[in-house]
Amino acid sequence: MVKLTLSALPALGQAVAVPGYDPAQLTTGIVHFGVGGFHRSHEAMYIDRLLNGGAGHDWAICGVGVRPSDAQMRDVFAAQNDLYTLLTKSPDGHTEARVIGAIHEFLFAPDDPEAVLAKLADPSTRIVSLTVTEGGYSVSNTTGEFDASGPDIQHDLHTDTAPSTVFGFLTEGLRRRRDRGLPPFTVVSCDNMQGNGQVARHALTSFARLKAPELGEWIAAQVAFPNSMVDRITPVTTDQTRTELASGYGLDDAWPVLAESFAQWVLEDHFTAGRPALDTVGVQLVQDVEPYELMKLRLLNASHQAMSYLGLLAGYHYVHELCQQPVFVAFLLGYMEREATPTLRPVPGIDLDAYRHQLIERFASEAIQDTLERQIVDSSERMPKFLLPVVREQLSAGGEIAHAALVIAAWSVYLEVTAQSVTDVRAAHLLAAAKQEAAQPGAFLELTEVFGDLGQSDRFRAAYLAARESLRVHGPLGAVQALDGQTPVQQSLSLS
Repeated sequence: MVKLTLSALPALGQAVAVPGYDPAQLTTGIVHFGVGGFHRSHEAMYIDRLLNGGAGHDWAICGVGVRPSDAQMRDVFAAQNDLYTLLTKSPDGHTEARVIGAIHEFLFAPDDPEAVLAKLADPSTRIVSLTVTEGGYSVSNTTGEFDASGPDIQHDLHTDTAPSTVFGFLTEGLRRRRDRGLPPFTVVSCDNMQGNGQVARHALTSFARLKAPELGEWIAAQVAFPNSMVDRITPVTTDQTRTELASGYGLDDAWPVLAESFAQWVLEDHFTAGRPALDTVGVQLVQDVEPYELMKLRLLNASHQAMSYLGLLAGYHYVHELCQQPVFVAFLLGYMEREATPTLRPVPGIDLDAYRHQLIERFASEAIQDTLERQIVDSSERMPKFLLPVVREQLSAGGEIAHAALVIAAWSVYLEVTAQSVTDVRAAHLLAAAKQEAAQPGAFLELTEVFGDLGQSDRFRAAYLAARESLRVHGPLGAVQALDGQTPVQQSLSLS
């Protein structure tokens, strides 16, 4: 067994690909906030490709953690010389392991916030990228306005001490660059949101205008916020992943990352101070990312929500288990073809029918072992960004909404019958609203912070109530069958 460190790389053998560059000779060009599994399987992987091709040595990544939980990442990176292993699996089960050295340093902001600010103000830093989750931008799903009421945001707005939030760090870093006559860095959001660059711009400029109005105006005028579409299924790292790496490759890595073999990154080519040659390593650089973005959000991400609650109610645990069942495959394709696709723009170079079936193949892969539970984390942030825009556009156009209504109904029923804590920023409100359904049908739709005015749509409310009744009478499997005109097989709700 080899413990992952720089000195151990020569001992790994040919089964594990190792950096073809010296991580110790890299310099930072990108600062990244939110070094989770997805960043390490996606953006850092693309930079690793660039480095292995002999280019981009001044574009290495400095990771930054701002949450207390990021202390674990700090400790792992320190023990492993900032290295980690990316384990990728294709649908046929083929596995590849590669050690990534593109993140050549990691800063834990609570330890030394000044070090983070100095890195942001360093002339070599030209891009700051973000994976801070859909809810990390403090932008209301219903009003689109920046919400400055959180205690951490308030702290950063009203004190001159070290910042504690991503926006506090970015604003101070940009202030220092402006005052020193340096060009601003580009801010690249890699989170799953429509117009993620525009959301990042709105959040940061709103914060900065509240903190220092003139600086906010300078950021709005000078900083680039390209939109991007990012795609790679990356489940949470488990002990099973560590064990597989140890038994199959003889490598001891405290925090490897597992991902599917598929990866896609579509990025608008709009940067303030240059960019790495990402187009040479598989990134699609375009002038308008929105068609690709809507395709991914409304087909892939919305399908994650569409399958999860119905699957959990039917007793499934893993994504691949559900997506190998013909009745659920038909349901997902029905949602994608009849409800989501009519809301999309033409996507250059993409056959949407082939894309939809490719998604089913990816979902059904046993290699990844992704869980339905992972996909329902913070659904109150995800549904308004992935699924509810489809409902709104279909209502406006007079299109079908039955599949989406069943998804929302399954969400409320799951909360009602479990009556337990869920991992969601609005957990208390969600559970309370679901509990009211028995006495007040449709109470779940009254959560305006999630649904906005959709609860006032007679057509949507009727579809939702009909879907809840179908779930009550037929169970999840029968409700799906009834939706597609089949004779429903009775199935009781299962939460085992």
